[in-house]
Amino acid sequence: MEYREGIKVKMGQVFREEDVVPVTFIKLQGEGVEFNIGDKVQVSGVSKGKGFQGVVKRHGFSGAAMTTHGTKHTTRTPGSIGATGPQRVFPGTRMGGRMGGDNINAKKLQVVAYEKDENLLLVKGAVPGVKGGKLKIFNLTAK
Repeated sequence: MEYREGIKVKMGQVFREEDVVPVTFIKLQGEGVEFNIGDKVQVSGVSKGKGFQGVVKRHGFSGAAMTTHGTKHTTRTPGSIGATGPQRVFPGTRMGGRMGGDNINAKKLQVVAYEKDENLLLVKGAVPGVKGGKLKIFNLTAK
């Protein structure tokens, strides 16, 4: 599938008569796939890195209750990581670790505006990555 590379410039808003549309500005690079207003696109990029995170933020654990009798320092702990019988931790056990920095595909985003002379594409909604991050834009409506 053909794609066009671009750089995430910023996020902003487009004001219309009936509503306000949140958009992301993408500066296109090189030649390739063309876009029209109303096209559906898929934008691929690398998500923002969050560093080392615990199980509450990374996996949505609720943590331990603070009101139990005699419990201290266990508010955001994961709890048990398995039975003692196997004498090992099974692969895939959810624990704290590095979060973010993954390849993400934002699918079926609508093209709000395309300025061909400036190589600027306005896409409705959020796209993955930081400002200045590299993106791949696939036109889903082009045959």
